[in-house]
Amino acid sequence: MKANYGYKDGSGDFYITIDTDLCNGCGECVNVCPAKLFAVQPDENDPLRDVPTAVVTGENRNKLKYACAQCKPISSRPPLPCVAACKPGAIKHSW
Repeated sequence: MKANYGYKDGSGDFYITIDTDLCNGCGECVNVCPAKLFAVQPDENDPLRDVPTAVVTGENRNKLKYACAQCKPISSRPPLPCVAACKPGAIKHSW
């Protein structure tokens, strides 16, 4: 399942998508995110899943445009830290 966190406004789409089927709950995204957007929690949508998954914390979901600005890719920057740290490839951004 893909969990989308974020919003759309007049200036664009600002979503972080976490594929819960790929996420292994390692927490590397939590460690590398300078804005501290992520947490690892039990999968609230699948109570039978034993492995926790990464989530974007509630208070940050409506601030992604600004919170992620320091990492937002431009042509000369490497991939976003959370995307690069996620070995299973479970994290994607809309920008």
